[in-house]
Amino acid sequence: MRSAQRTPRSLFAALAPDPELLRDVSLVCLAGGIVGVSFGAIAVAGGLPVWVPVVMSLVVYAGSAQFSAVGVLLAGGGPIAAAATGLLLNTRTAAFSLAVAEHIGRGRLARLVGAHLVTDETVAFALAQRDPVRRRAAFWISGIGLFAVWNAGVLAGALAGDALGDTARYGLDAAFPAVLVALVLPALRRDAGVRRAAVPGAALALAVTPVAPAGVPVLLALVGLVRHGRGGGRSA
Repeated sequence: MRSAQRTPRSLFAALAPDPELLRDVSLVCLAGGIVGVSFGAIAVAGGLPVWVPVVMSLVVYAGSAQFSAVGVLLAGGGPIAAAATGLLLNTRTAAFSLAVAEHIGRGRLARLVGAHLVTDETVAFALAQRDPVRRRAAFWISGIGLFAVWNAGVLAGALAGDALGDTARYGLDAAFPAVLVALVLPALRRDAGVRRAAVPGAALALAVTPVAPAGVPVLLALVGLVRHGRGGGRSA
């Protein structure tokens, strides 16, 4: 299908009539860059060499999983424990990948690169669109933008190291959750099936947040998909 082989120019053209969406992508990229700076600074300030957070961001590219893996390393855990923690937290992307698989593209290269760009944000952007062409455009534009800005931020933070001080006092960890809430609100308003899945999933995630490790509440929230499946995903 020709739409599966669209050029980057045509992807931007598909979103050109929607400046609000492009603005939202830019804001998410900004938030990603800020959190990336925090990650790079935390890793290096904790004693890791600059290349570790930089290479991890290029190869792994998973924000919460990276923070958790570095936390394990800085706490004295070994590489295997750090990798296992990251893999556990990133299992949610398997479900996300299924949701956007048909919008990534059909070629092997597109699927390989697209799989690497699957994140909470890119999936939220894609599924918020009305038609397949716009969904693919939103996925790739947000995915490429986030990947570039995240890695640039991590490099900047790693090079700055201790100069930034305690990054936790800036409240950067609240940036992504706030952006994601803004992204999913339109879908919640117009689709009863999404609400049936989101409400129990969110309630479960909030209930276990005080006692579960970071990232696990997100995995448990996927339980809401069971109710969505039983409801057939029907809209109101």
